[in-house]
Amino acid sequence: MENVEKRYRIEEDYLGKEYIPEDAYYGIATVRALKLFPPTGEIFDEKFIWSYFMIKKAAALLNSELGTLEKSISETIIKACDEWEELKKWIVVDPLCGGAGTSVNLNINEVIANRATEIIGGKKGEYRVDPYNHVNLHQSTNDTFVTAGKMAVILRLREVVDGVIRLQETIQTKEKEYYNVRTIGRTQLMDAVPIMVGQQFGAWADALARDRWRLNKVEERIRSVNIGGTAIGTGVGAPKEYILRIVEVLRQVANVKIAKAENLIDATQNLDTFAEVHGLLKSLAVNLYKIANDIRLLGSGPNTAIGELKLPAVQVGSSIMPGKVNPVVPEYVMQNALTVFGHDEIVSHACAQGNLQLNQFAPVIVHFTLKSMRLLVNSCNALSEYIKLLDVNSEQCKENLEKSTSNLTPLINYFGYEVVSEVIRQAGYDISKAIEKLAEREGISKEELMRKLQIEKMTGLGYV
Repeated sequence: MENVEKRYRIEEDYLGKEYIPEDAYYGIATVRALKLFPPTGEIFDEKFIWSYFMIKKAAALLNSELGTLEKSISETIIKACDEWEELKKWIVVDPLCGGAGTSVNLNINEVIANRATEIIGGKKGEYRVDPYNHVNLHQSTNDTFVTAGKMAVILRLREVVDGVIRLQETIQTKEKEYYNVRTIGRTQLMDAVPIMVGQQFGAWADALARDRWRLNKVEERIRSVNIGGTAIGTGVGAPKEYILRIVEVLRQVANVKIAKAENLIDATQNLDTFAEVHGLLKSLAVNLYKIANDIRLLGSGPNTAIGELKLPAVQVGSSIMPGKVNPVVPEYVMQNALTVFGHDEIVSHACAQGNLQLNQFAPVIVHFTLKSMRLLVNSCNALSEYIKLLDVNSEQCKENLEKSTSNLTPLINYFGYEVVSEVIRQAGYDISKAIEKLAEREGISKEELMRKLQIEKMTGLGYV
């Protein structure tokens, strides 16, 4: 026990005593949380931690101005909050903790209180600056946690949108580069009618343009925060002036565009805006999955399948097959997208599971929303760099185009669907033989038939 006491300090509250590592900035409430919630390997998003520290800073500023917190105490709290980057390693409660985030709030309160105590000459655990009466003054977990989550989402949203813009612009560059290269379109993985390679890239870019617009617009809904509402949105325990002004002060401290919710009770218990945001993240994940998978298919082979895209050799493809190139980045993006799909189920169900005046699952909602955003930013950036290295195999595109009997589709306007279908079947789906048989059947020359067909014009809008 003597050795233990040298390495640990003892803290006590109304539940009893606990040993705290002597160098730890966290305290007794955090230690209990670590025992209750074993680590899952998940970690809080850094933007979330920063947002939480900024909330504590804003509260200290406003409480000092209102005369409810001594100026000297307020100043030490503010200094501690400004050291968030050094202190963030001590925010150790697992993101998937129970209690609607109370353990996280207490962890942050204790870290700030212990650092502030040090600043004024005290030792950790002495709490000359108190985690409850000073750092948490006029706050509740229920308004600080959700507000920190929304602030972090706003910041990450900008990163996601920037990633989408970057990827969209990269794809549009390829659209222009390969706009005059013809290939065969495919429906249900089978030959369809001709298409420009640039048109394929253009369709991907337009899908991303919708994601860009949707994610830009949804920020308007996530800006509405419940800070000042304390426990259930009524603001109990906080003076009216604090409730009315805390959003303004926080906005100035953090430089994040937030607004006071019109109904703090609603904003405390209903987290549907997170479900809305994540639903749009899922939509982006759907488009990223589709684009990445299309790249895999078009680059498949390359000698025994489609092979129309030349995939960049960014990594050794096999430990046994020499020279193999795999679509590793598209696969990475698709795995991230699948993860986001799973997160969307979690977030949707958790948002729906709130009871009465509080959603107790705010931690899992905030955490997986932010995690999905990081995955999508990484996916957009990785895919953008990969697509820059993509090349098109024009010869393979031409060969695939010329072999497809779907090129004969416009001839149904001259000879009827049944006739053209029967000739193709009789020719064994060989386009050259089908053209010869159809010309012979209709009593016209092959040249005249090809003039009617004009394959080179088939990609134009309204071609008949």
